[in-house]
Amino acid sequence: MTADSDLTPPVSHLTLPADPKASAADTASVTFIGTATVLLRLGAFTVLTDPNFLHAGDRAYLGKGLWSKRTTNPAIEIAELPAYDVVVLSHLHDDHMDRIARAELPKAPPVVTTRHGARELRKDGFTTFGLRTWETQAVTKGGDATLRITSMPGVHSTNPVLKAALPPVMGSMIELESSPGVVSRRVYITGDTMPHLDLRQIATRYPDIDLALLHLGGTRILGMTVTMTGEHGAKLARLLAPAQAAAIHYDDYPVFKSPLSDFRAAVERIGLPTTEVVHLSRGETHSFG
Repeated sequence: MTADSDLTPPVSHLTLPADPKASAADTASVTFIGTATVLLRLGAFTVLTDPNFLHAGDRAYLGKGLWSKRTTNPAIEIAELPAYDVVVLSHLHDDHMDRIARAELPKAPPVVTTRHGARELRKDGFTTFGLRTWETQAVTKGGDATLRITSMPGVHSTNPVLKAALPPVMGSMIELESSPGVVSRRVYITGDTMPHLDLRQIATRYPDIDLALLHLGGTRILGMTVTMTGEHGAKLARLLAPAQAAAIHYDDYPVFKSPLSDFRAAVERIGLPTTEVVHLSRGETHSFG
């Protein structure tokens, strides 16, 4: 039997209206809003990831009767967001797509996520595209530039019982093709995954990653860890060897048990000889590539 990850799935294509005010083709930046929420600007495209706009004191629902109270505020409110082209969503948990985002975000920009997340968000009126692992959604927006969003392997837990109770997760490889077949920028977002063997395929398939955004925090639910710790993140960065790496999703909720200092200490101990580790403060914009 052929494994799902051994196949090369067909690419789905979406065309957006051209924007005369779009940025130059060679620009690339990330703005950190909080939790796993960032704004990526890649040439003419603007991408919003994992929109979490709850405020300090608001509770996020994590499923199965579990809640966690947010301890931070987003650096940008929904009303302050610039126009964006697409939302990329790791999975459907409240700390990634909360009730405020589901109620107040515009419904027209497409949401690229897991098939489970796409089905659920469609009920709220969003335009959604659901991907299986290694499937790609291509987005064009005038000219020759194309944004390619490919679902990467992700698993919230390797425990069979907990895995069945938690929503499906995907990482994302977001690539800007400045012309057909020519990738000028490549960003990997881990999603809320634990370490597992399929992540090694990413290093083989994508040897040149400009920026890796690592969902860390060492989230503990029912006594089990369901997101990478700081040490896990450092080891994954060592494996993938991106040009730059930044930790996100590490201190916004009490269920996050592995602080940023764990990641920094692990990087110091393990060593990342070919990767520059970047610290993103909330509200900060960092140019890369």
